[in-house]
Amino acid sequence: MNLNFSISELVHSDNAIKTGIDNTPTIQEIDNLLNLIVYCLQPIRDKLKKPMIITSGYRSTKVNFLCGGAMNSQHLKGEAADFIVKGMTPSQIIDFIVKSGIEYDQLINERNKWVHISYSKGHNRKQLPFKL
Repeated sequence: MNLNFSISELVHSDNAIKTGIDNTPTIQEIDNLLNLIVYCLQPIRDKLKKPMIITSGYRSTKVNFLCGGAMNSQHLKGEAADFIVKGMTPSQIIDFIVKSGIEYDQLINERNKWVHISYSKGHNRKQLPFKL
């Protein structure tokens, strides 16, 4: 399997770099990120046949606080990523993913700017909450 995503891409945080905060995930969080890539992000990329730009992945508690993330965010566990696809709206991306049959836990249209997707191995709820 060819992968278009890397752990370093999903751990990168401009906020962490600017503020000197350590954003290093634990082994469990890395395992969760790998599951997110293999079972969710890469299948989307393969079916979509367009590049996906990751805008946020894993976040340490401090990084999550800095960016205003929810206290129970799946980003904290390495189970979530935010992304965009040039030429597609978040609604179009979500519609594509839902119709594709790809496994996910949550798909959220965040402020009509990007898509939040999460994957929780063995516990995927297929939630589509509406978010402004």
